[in-house]
Amino acid sequence: MAPAATATAAASPSTSFRLLYRIPLPPTPASALCLPPPRCRGGIRTARQVAVSGDVSSSSSSSDVAAEEAAAAPKIGKRVRVTAPVRVHHVSKAPVLDLRGMKGVVKQYVGIWKGKRITANLPFKVEFEIRVDGQDKPVRFFAHLREDEFELVGDQ
Repeated sequence: MAPAATATAAASPSTSFRLLYRIPLPPTPASALCLPPPRCRGGIRTARQVAVSGDVSSSSSSSDVAAEEAAAAPKIGKRVRVTAPVRVHHVSKAPVLDLRGMKGVVKQYVGIWKGKRITANLPFKVEFEIRVDGQDKPVRFFAHLREDEFELVGDQ
């Protein structure tokens, strides 16, 4: 009599891993299972609503805006010197630049746009020129400053 052959089948590692570490999903309500999937034709469509009002700032009147513009107008075109420690990082030829002591020209007041006051926290646009080693022409750049960060210089 021959000994009876015994067959043993080993479970694959991936099957046993799935069975041991299976994470149950949270129960879903029966009503959610009955809903058909949403259909989108031509991609996802979103509805956007933009609230546009005629007046940007309801607390400011036209006389206040005109007075602010009139106060800033004499500074445009004047030479100024930066008195505060202002560092800029947007000049490619001089990556970190401290503007304290530099002189420039006020080019624009950007606190008012199309006759309405806007919330520009740095409303004066000032143009500067610096000499960089290896460059024939000076490098021009703009920086936006507050009124208390510069002083008017007498020389034109």
